[in-house]
Amino acid sequence: MVGYVTLGTNDFARATAFYDALLAEVGGKRAMELEGSFVLWASGPSGMLAVTKPFDQRPATVGNGVMVALAAGSKEQVDQIYAKAIALGGTDEGKPGPRGDNFYGAYFRDLDGNKLNAYFVG
Repeated sequence: MVGYVTLGTNDFARATAFYDALLAEVGGKRAMELEGSFVLWASGPSGMLAVTKPFDQRPATVGNGVMVALAAGSKEQVDQIYAKAIALGGTDEGKPGPRGDNFYGAYFRDLDGNKLNAYFVG
């Protein structure tokens, strides 16, 4: 259903280094790049993530209520993704744990303040 999500950044080099390391945890690799302004990561034909400097040259800002969820293959992988995000300088928004009967998730913000979630259902 969702092809890809794009997040804005004010520090492109810092953001791409963060996502290179973080998305490697779920098999993500750079799939498209416009030097110095846009990178798209993928591990398949959909569910991709991109970061960019805003096209209008105004500062990137965080969307209130916006969150990107990264699908994990296990609860252990949720824990690994969360730990990697925090180790890379991300901030905690909710430690790994059960949220309801079959949902296990962890919440964090990237270096620009964008909110992400790593989750496993099962």
